[in-house]
Amino acid sequence: MQTRSAKRRKLWFAENDSDNGIDRISELPDAILHHILFLLPIKYIAQTSVLSKRWRSLWSTFPDLDFNTINNHPIDSISSSTTKFNKTSAKKSSPRFVSFKELDLISQVLSLRDKKHSDIRILRFRAHLSFSCLNGLIRRAIRQNVHELDIEVATDDYFNLPRCVITSESLRALKLKSRYPGFRLPPSSVVSGGFRSLHALSLSLVISFSQPYLLDLFTDSSFPLLRTLNLVAFKGLKQLKIGCRALVDVTLERCLQLHGLDVSGAKLERLRVTSSFDAYCDKSWVKINAPKLKSLRWEYNSITGSSCLENLTSLHEASIDFFIAIHEELTTAKLHSVSNFLSALSHAHCLTLESQCIEILSNKNYFSHLLHPFNNLQSLELHTGFNKHNVQGLACLFRSTPSLHTLIVKIINDYKIERRQWNRDLWDMYTSEEEQYWQSQTQTLKPFLDNLNVVEIHGFLECENEVSLAKFLLKHGKALQEMTLCTGHCNYRDSLRRQKIRSQMMGFSWASSNAKISFH
Repeated sequence: MQTRSAKRRKLWFAENDSDNGIDRISELPDAILHHILFLLPIKYIAQTSVLSKRWRSLWSTFPDLDFNTINNHPIDSISSSTTKFNKTSAKKSSPRFVSFKELDLISQVLSLRDKKHSDIRILRFRAHLSFSCLNGLIRRAIRQNVHELDIEVATDDYFNLPRCVITSESLRALKLKSRYPGFRLPPSSVVSGGFRSLHALSLSLVISFSQPYLLDLFTDSSFPLLRTLNLVAFKGLKQLKIGCRALVDVTLERCLQLHGLDVSGAKLERLRVTSSFDAYCDKSWVKINAPKLKSLRWEYNSITGSSCLENLTSLHEASIDFFIAIHEELTTAKLHSVSNFLSALSHAHCLTLESQCIEILSNKNYFSHLLHPFNNLQSLELHTGFNKHNVQGLACLFRSTPSLHTLIVKIINDYKIERRQWNRDLWDMYTSEEEQYWQSQTQTLKPFLDNLNVVEIHGFLECENEVSLAKFLLKHGKALQEMTLCTGHCNYRDSLRRQKIRSQMMGFSWASSNAKISFH
């Protein structure tokens, strides 16, 4: 006997069988279908144009043209949407740049859309082409009110950024990545009156020799709505001022001739500067004024002659790494600049310092430039070769972090660094220099030792200086809850030696009864 639920299911299927001939997907609004097609490579979107007039219209009005997705796909099916459908496969294009055939295809697609008067939301492609061809493609996109222009190009000669890009009222995001030899910006009279609607700008490999107006380019007068700025490899740029009030995110990379940088912004939250500044300029300088800055990444930059960082009261995390050129002399001015730079980060909650920072802090001439206390710092990560002379630099940091909760030390195991293995038998006969030094710092490090909860040491190889630090923290760390020592892989013989050393370390005196030590 048939149950009521089974009967209802049978009636439901019977009613829906009558709709099998209806194409419900095609009945969806254009905006929804465009959103669905956006998830597919452009090759497959173009193939839908042969289904019906409805789908042909969808292709000709599709607003997101990402031609980067055709690099690993045959292109005949795309070409068929603008000329005649061809079922034969074509050769695959270069993994980076589109071929000449594909470049012609992009031009055809834009021409077709130009006739339809259909706006473009995104245009993205990579190509090796002439400036005239590039200029033509960009002009067509601007005529179709493109919102986001993302292109990576290589040309046979320098080219100038088309003026239509600067004066466009529809453009919201511009990403122009140039390969060798690069491109130039138009004269200041053109640039200063443009980019009125731009929210995001990314420029790579700009030739900026003899263009002093760049000093005042990135201000409200040229970029009143700019929120994201990414500048990479500006050749010849010596001074740069960034002061757009709407800016939230700024990245500056590989500006090696830079002498001066001035960054300010009431809304700036993230700043990243990498591989910049002239290492041999004694009068180089940096100024940062950003009261809402939350994240600062200062990576592999040359030390400037002076540093002035102000109002970083909202800083949450910072990662600092300095570059020291071969034969570069660390003058008193540069040491003072480093001290000012690091002291300005005193409001940070999380701080990462790379090995060169530790080397500078360990410089025998550095201690005349004391750090301001990092009273808010909760997590400190240090990358160091852990030479003998690094101990004083580490102690300097510990004194400056009275409220630290978590300490992470990542030891760089350089074969050039001589590191003496710890020997418990010899240890009992004499006290190492490192252990004597740490013991002498017990009182000055008391606030640090009374608050430290978690310690992680990576690259721990049971050398004297490493064991001395671990022993000191165990002996005096009253709040210590967890110590993790990560040693990595080792052979069988070393494993036996390590097991012996670990058992001996467990016999050290511990200030905290709640502390736990683990080896990995």
